[in-house]
Amino acid sequence: MTQAKTICPYCGVGCGVTATVDAGTLSAVEGDREHPANYGRLCVKGSALHETLGNQGRLTHPRIDGVEVSWDNALSTTAERLNTLRAEHGNHSVAAYLSGQLLTEDYYVANKLFKGFLGTPHLDTNSRLCMASAVAGYKRAFGADAVPCNYEDLEEAELVVLVGSNLAWNHPVLYQRIKVAKERNPLMRLVVIDPRVTDSCEIADLYLGIKPGSDAYLFNGLLAWMTQREKLDTRYLERHTEGFEDALAAAQQTAGSVVEVAAVCDVDPERLETFYYWFASQLHVVTLYSQGVNQSASGTDKCNAIINCHLAGGKIGLPGAGPFSITGQPNAMGGREVGGLANQLAAHMDYHTPGAFELVSRFWATDSLTPSLPEGPGYKAVELFEAIERGEIKALWVMATNPAISLPDAARVRAALEKCPLVIVSECAAHTDLLPYADIVLPASGWSEKDGTVTNSERRISRQRGMLPPPGEARHDWWIICEVAKRLGYAEAFNYAHPWEIFDEHARLSAFENGIEGSPKRVFDISGLVGLGQEGYDTLAPIQWPVTVQAPHGTARLFEEGEFATANGRAKLLAIHPQGPEQSLSAAYPLRLNTGRIRDQWHTMTRTARSPRLMNHRAEPFMDVHPDDADTAGVSDQGLAVLTAAKGEFRARVRVSNAQRRGEVFVPIHWTDCFTQQARSSALIDCITDPLSGQPESKHGAVALAPLATEWQATLLVAEGVTESTPWCTSAYWTRIPMRSCQRWQLANTQSVNDWLAQLKTWLPGDVSVVSQDPTNGRLRAACVENGQLRWWLMVGPPNELPGLAWLEARFNDERLSDTHRRRLLAGCDDGAADTGPVVCSCHQVGQTTIVNAIREGDTSVEALGARLACGTQCGSCIPELKSLIEEERPHARTKQSLATEVV
Repeated sequence: MTQAKTICPYCGVGCGVTATVDAGTLSAVEGDREHPANYGRLCVKGSALHETLGNQGRLTHPRIDGVEVSWDNALSTTAERLNTLRAEHGNHSVAAYLSGQLLTEDYYVANKLFKGFLGTPHLDTNSRLCMASAVAGYKRAFGADAVPCNYEDLEEAELVVLVGSNLAWNHPVLYQRIKVAKERNPLMRLVVIDPRVTDSCEIADLYLGIKPGSDAYLFNGLLAWMTQREKLDTRYLERHTEGFEDALAAAQQTAGSVVEVAAVCDVDPERLETFYYWFASQLHVVTLYSQGVNQSASGTDKCNAIINCHLAGGKIGLPGAGPFSITGQPNAMGGREVGGLANQLAAHMDYHTPGAFELVSRFWATDSLTPSLPEGPGYKAVELFEAIERGEIKALWVMATNPAISLPDAARVRAALEKCPLVIVSECAAHTDLLPYADIVLPASGWSEKDGTVTNSERRISRQRGMLPPPGEARHDWWIICEVAKRLGYAEAFNYAHPWEIFDEHARLSAFENGIEGSPKRVFDISGLVGLGQEGYDTLAPIQWPVTVQAPHGTARLFEEGEFATANGRAKLLAIHPQGPEQSLSAAYPLRLNTGRIRDQWHTMTRTARSPRLMNHRAEPFMDVHPDDADTAGVSDQGLAVLTAAKGEFRARVRVSNAQRRGEVFVPIHWTDCFTQQARSSALIDCITDPLSGQPESKHGAVALAPLATEWQATLLVAEGVTESTPWCTSAYWTRIPMRSCQRWQLANTQSVNDWLAQLKTWLPGDVSVVSQDPTNGRLRAACVENGQLRWWLMVGPPNELPGLAWLEARFNDERLSDTHRRRLLAGCDDGAADTGPVVCSCHQVGQTTIVNAIREGDTSVEALGARLACGTQCGSCIPELKSLIEEERPHARTKQSLATEVV
């Protein structure tokens, strides 16, 4: 048994993980108590990492045109087909689309190959979908993509402002750090600015439920208010900034009064002014912003509206102060460091950076090559797929991402992929929406196998260590890229034997001619990590860049001296003219759509769905709808409904919620065709992007809501391996829910079934062993037992009639059903077995019914519930939901005195 320290592969927090490897299996994970990002904390996704591993469902062999081939054949064919298309259509006819799931070393060699040696600028990343506006905002203000803050600032702040971020669900470890800091410092305040009442509001001192898209108005109003009340840091503005007069004029023109801003944002004026007063009166303020700000057609302007206020108040470069963009992926920042965006070269240099073209050319020794390094930016993500659709891009290599589901207007993306002459996919999962479009499939290693570095949201570089061998013939991405490069004729430039050699080159490039001849010094500089060698690389401790001779232990905070990365060393305030969402509402599409993540899932679920307990919190795709909108549309809580947009539709189960603003709907982003064909959120989003950042407007769709008029609903449980076909997927609604011992399907259709027993014969093998049917209401329960083993179980009826499925699922593990269990199959539970209800605490698998019963028996605090049931005692993500249940059930709770009386 051995232990290794690595990094969680989910969000941009970059939590340290201590993994235990036993007999070739990663048997357990826990938080690394020494890692400064999390100090031992893990969210429920991180704590379930070891449950997501295993060879099942992995790609293990290269494929060419659907046929398994050797690696030599795959690599040679990849090189030959790329060269053929380049020869016929030019170097700019090839492109790559990368991912924040890649390690920095993978990213570096991919960027070097495509931009440096293939001579195409068309290399972009899925980070374009989540962080590009934040990047553009930092560059405009500071002269560099440089996040000034660190996580300790969240604990040292007097005021933390969450804007467009449900931190409690999307970055739970940071939320818990803020929560603990508030408990230690009663004077610390938290403000949540979000159209939805989210779990992040649990510890909020003030909530502003703004109208979607009105963020820039709110912060323009703050800048104007600070000026009116003489709350500016005039000395800081004079010494360290420029552009204030123009920024203020725009703010006063568009948001000159609290009443005006409150009307535009649709918030209470007194609450708005309270926020303004708190922000202006405190020096140590951190504004933490995420996708709710970035994913907009004017996301860059929103970011700069926030930054303007920090610069105007001198609230930057100090402990507990600064505008802090929190990244969504584990290595979104690492990808930006090496040039993973289409408008970048490498080492934080852009095409317009003075001297950057010549500098990178000299370093990579491409200045004498034909083709040479491209001289201008390439296509950003949405533009890239539009170029494929036009026939301009002939070859696309996609690595570790799924554009067939994640990009807006996914149907258009799929049509583009269908017509692309060459699609190469490097992937570790055997079943994704993208693979059917791939001509060449290259099996890649995954987390626990990959070895390299990642950079988290606070600029902290950490080692992600490989602990297990890749399954079958899967290989590391950097190796795959380098082997193709060698076959393309670039062996000398890609002759790496180990990731540390790539990292060393990356570090040397960061320092190469950095700041010479009077040019601004590039902020990204890790020259202090040059020459580590393999031993130093393997033992590298987490460290924040810049890392230089002057700062050998890293840099916790940027711009402490007020010196920025601009030509004159001054930060720039921008004149912001706010705009509403481009995707406008209409009579046909009257509801504003909001998209986002949920607590226990990650992106397209290729990893998290492998852990059945992570499927229990929100098992089906859903839509959150305000009660008034539900009444208007004629939909009901837990009923099925359809959202329709100009580009497509979305079918899911309704959750009626007062947390939604009237006229708005929330849907999750995670479900794909592997789990349901009707709930792809990207089908509802138009291809509208921020003109500066290229980031899609994924937060502001326009939709119509209507009930899905079904004749029946059903729940089907099927043992693994019973059937490879799924004929029930022709239903109007279906979703697959992985469980430990079987697969669960929720089904519904708009056409009735006259004979269910005949229908079952067309769907499933084996004869019906037990059945209970009531023709008067269409209810039916049936099961198939073969050789004493349960093969499948069906209930026709709405899901709210289901028994707790834990007992029933366990029966799929029985080698031979007992007579008692066989008699209880139709009931779906054993005599006296309790239905625990929907899972609230995923860490300890505690259900809502169990929690409600405990509350009614007198456990009316989170601490009491934790002592009794263990819920809320591990990652803490379920605590807001526990508190909501306590408030709902408190009137029904019995006091300890009444309980004592009952016992007597």
